[in-house]
Amino acid sequence: MSASLYAADSAPPSAAEGTVDHLLGVATRLRPVLRAAQAEHETLGGYSEVIHKQLLDAGFYRMLQPKRYGGLELPLEDFLRVAVEISRGDPGVGWSFVLGAGHAWHIASFFSEQAQEELFAQDVIAPGRTIPRGRAVRTARGYRLSGTWDYCSGSMWSTHAMLVAPTFTEREEPLGLRAYLVPRCDYEILDDWGGDHVLGMRASSSNSVRVEDALVPEHLSVVYDFKDHTLGEHGTVGYRLHGNPMYLGRTLAFFNCELVATQIGAAWAAFDAFDELMTARPTSFPPMMPRTESPEFHRWYGKMLAQIDAGETLLLGAMRQYTELGRRWERTRQEFTPEEDARLRGVILQGAQLANQAVDLAFSTAGSSSARRGSPMEKYYRDVAMFRTHIAAKWDVTYGSVSRYHFGRPLTF
Repeated sequence: MSASLYAADSAPPSAAEGTVDHLLGVATRLRPVLRAAQAEHETLGGYSEVIHKQLLDAGFYRMLQPKRYGGLELPLEDFLRVAVEISRGDPGVGWSFVLGAGHAWHIASFFSEQAQEELFAQDVIAPGRTIPRGRAVRTARGYRLSGTWDYCSGSMWSTHAMLVAPTFTEREEPLGLRAYLVPRCDYEILDDWGGDHVLGMRASSSNSVRVEDALVPEHLSVVYDFKDHTLGEHGTVGYRLHGNPMYLGRTLAFFNCELVATQIGAAWAAFDAFDELMTARPTSFPPMMPRTESPEFHRWYGKMLAQIDAGETLLLGAMRQYTELGRRWERTRQEFTPEEDARLRGVILQGAQLANQAVDLAFSTAGSSSARRGSPMEKYYRDVAMFRTHIAAKWDVTYGSVSRYHFGRPLTF
């Protein structure tokens, strides 16, 4: 319930820079600014340079970067709490931020010391697309990469892109899938997001990126086994470098947490709009009375609070369990398995469903004026509808994945 502790026009107490309390304070103070700029950001397809600079200067992009390279190395749960708060100001901006900044964790978990030294000399904002696209060819100088990858959320202010491609030798022999880190100068961001391109999440800068025959050096490429790698005795490159089980890189539960954090934020945003209407508008059905005197509105208000509080509790609680599974491996070397990761995804997505139900309830009971184009409630409803088209919102796929892991028949997702 961390995001619910502060009213929309207040901020938590000031705290030392580089702490989660400080970042939450900045994000909370940005909430009215983000809400005032929602229409502008939807047109832009991302968030403005003014907002980007504030996030950059306050250290938001360094939350998951290792301390060894000047990052904050904050716990994953803290990253999610901040993502919820940014999303409460604008779910699309939250989506753009979390998926741009979040891949610093993948870099710290899986890429070599040479790559990390090079990349973390700056704040890394790296949208990623792990659905394989394009192709790469191994040469004596590195990998020649070409292709177009869609839905690269967080691309507007990106410094790199993390892209997965099938890879071949110069003799066309398959080498499997590899992940490539491509600098901003080597890809084009296509104008296919924001405005009227999509129904919702228009500020998420989920543009396609195009790469044309870029040379990616060996140290900026790794075998793509992020979903089902074995930790074994020594763990990942990231664990060996940083000694932090956060960097064991079990990726799917964390990815789902990133997305669901935006849904918790969207639910709080819709609740805030509903809360304002409680005192500003009468009931829209007889007998007409202030909404604060209506038993129906009190029930809806309380149900929304219960749904959002429960959804946020599931999200953060699942991340605490995730963190403990990493610590368990560190203590005992007992594997943190893909099946355990899948079970946590089930918990996380229960939280998403509760948050989505809260938005549905707020939208359907707020009154017809809230469905008009340009109203805050209409935007939050569209943003949540866009999430529901994502594969992560296909609840039955996740549930089936848990069972298939248990019976030894895992799918790739």
